[in-house]
Amino acid sequence: MLDRSITTPVQDALHPGGVQAAHILQLWNGTLALCLMVFILVVGACLLALWRAPKGGAQAAPDLAGLEPATGARDARLMRVVIWCSVLAAAGLLVLLLGTIQAARALAQLPALDALQIELTGHDWWWEAHYRDPLTGQQFATANELHLPVGRAAIVTMRTTDVIHSLWIPNLHGKLDLIPGRITEIRLRADRAGLFRGQCAEFCGLQHTMMALDVVAEPPASYAAWATRQQAGALAAVGNLAQRGRAVFQERQCAACHAIAGTKATATIGPDLTHLARRRMIAAGMLPNTRGFLAGWIVDAPSIKPGVGMPAIHMPPDDLQALLAYLETLK
Repeated sequence: MLDRSITTPVQDALHPGGVQAAHILQLWNGTLALCLMVFILVVGACLLALWRAPKGGAQAAPDLAGLEPATGARDARLMRVVIWCSVLAAAGLLVLLLGTIQAARALAQLPALDALQIELTGHDWWWEAHYRDPLTGQQFATANELHLPVGRAAIVTMRTTDVIHSLWIPNLHGKLDLIPGRITEIRLRADRAGLFRGQCAEFCGLQHTMMALDVVAEPPASYAAWATRQQAGALAAVGNLAQRGRAVFQERQCAACHAIAGTKATATIGPDLTHLARRRMIAAGMLPNTRGFLAGWIVDAPSIKPGVGMPAIHMPPDDLQALLAYLETLK
């Protein structure tokens, strides 16, 4: 089971959580070993040349032997050394090329029978995810988080509504761009449970670094329970305060941008809030999902994340407290 006490997601390409990231790490280790060997040989050759170089004083005549035409056995030997070094360098590059081709083929051959289907859309600056499960028929939407069942492949088709973004979940896969007007695809499979960090890895504007998403890899049973909750609509508001908060949500700007399944709010400009209270973070991974941070985000999001599309919403304190009470019921 995933430890829910974890508060910091892992973002480490050197500790793969899936087979795709393991292929990339294997290629990296081979490249590092080869480059390290070349570095040691070059430094060793430089040190040897310095040690064997003739020593001269301040009054010694200049050594012009290197400017003379190549003649004699010594120069022929140096020529052979240069040729062999060139051959070895070409062989090393060929090894890297073959390793890259092999890794690329392995990344493209992930078995995807009955894979989970996820459509991920990049916005300035948040992530929208639509799930479709061919095994259960479940379909639902969430935002700024991905849940993956351990051991099962997921095909993530990606698009963007504005500029170029790039999805990077280093524990599970390499980077892949989201390009306007095109649909790209990446295949993931988490082989161990964990909380991983995904990040936009292509500069996309003012809040590029604040465009993250949680990736939760969990056992199939835990994932099935999560998906069942996501499939359901929002719980009915219980209590006078929460009911008043639902009215505030629908009467103010909130319902013009956000959707809550099971209510009249169906807008798609901003993130779907049907199960907001179950998310670990808000503002695309920028703030923890607590009452205080959520209140600050509602009242003046632009001062927290300049350039964000959500406007500042000024409301009486009583209305704000009622709205917060209602949002806390969205589990």
